[in-house]
Amino acid sequence: MRVAIIENMKNTPLGALGIALEEAGARIEWFRAWDGEALPKDTSAYDALVVLGGEQNARADETHPYLPELAGLMRRFEGEDKSVLGICLGSQILARAYEADNLIGTAHEFGWKTVGLTEEGKADPLLTGVGDQFTIFEWHGDTFTLPAGAVRLATNGVTPNQAFRIGRATYGTQFHFEANAAVVERWRGEFKETIERKEPGWLENYPELVAKHAAAAETAGLAIARAWVQTIGARRALPQAAEA
Repeated sequence: MRVAIIENMKNTPLGALGIALEEAGARIEWFRAWDGEALPKDTSAYDALVVLGGEQNARADETHPYLPELAGLMRRFEGEDKSVLGICLGSQILARAYEADNLIGTAHEFGWKTVGLTEEGKADPLLTGVGDQFTIFEWHGDTFTLPAGAVRLATNGVTPNQAFRIGRATYGTQFHFEANAAVVERWRGEFKETIERKEPGWLENYPELVAKHAAAAETAGLAIARAWVQTIGARRALPQAAEA
């Protein structure tokens, strides 16, 4: 199992997703697009594509000129029926790839929040393990309209399109399901000034918030990560099933 991971800002931890990929024995190749590294050219070299979050917006072509190419790459992987995952900024770029509107600065969420499943989400293999609603970590200011042909899977009162699917196994999640307790603790240490500006008082209340929400979010996030990784193996098993 070969997975290409696109990093949009420095030191983006994989958290729960990394655990699930390691459990599956995946071979990971990083592409640090934020640092000028070229994106993968040969999609046949990979079974899946992951596009992580970042501080830029999905239309910041002037400062991040690789973004249009990255949007096209996500669409190429989906067109080959390979598993694709966009997290936070990655979901916004995925929406852009399918000609949806990126809504900059219109949906501010930070911290552990509640997300509910749509009827389609309750039946989707990505989210069947999290219940009708779940706690998960959010950190975003932008959102997007639902791409034509996409299926809305999860929503809340601030961000209608919390998760969606295109085709068999191309998923965008506005929420950070990968952000387990270790990842959030790391962010708390690295981005104190940014967090205080975005969510005044959150750092002061952090011990109480961790005790209340972190365990549930970690359980849901790992379930989602494992479910997405299973979609990679499902595709790889298709030729053998056809031969049988």
